[in-house]
Amino acid sequence: MTHPPFQTAVKSNVPDAQRREAIDDLASTNRTTKLAVLVRTSGLPGGLRRQAVDSLIACGADGLLDELANDRSVAPELRRKAER
Repeated sequence: MTHPPFQTAVKSNVPDAQRREAIDDLASTNRTTKLAVLVRTSGLPGGLRRQAVDSLIACGADGLLDELANDRSVAPELRRKAER
């Protein structure tokens, strides 16, 4: 059974490569709100959260990046990255 990209990205029992592909799918369809949720998901590995920030940058989601840069619940490294 195939899950939507967001569900695939957050499931811990899915191989890392599939999770990265799911994030790419979200970016290619401009699902920026879902990408921002991934950045805020503390249980998600850092590499996937960084990929989500990179995807937001590539999508030109300036408003969401500004929100993330100012959100103290987001890891400092990711907040700095969101500041561009």
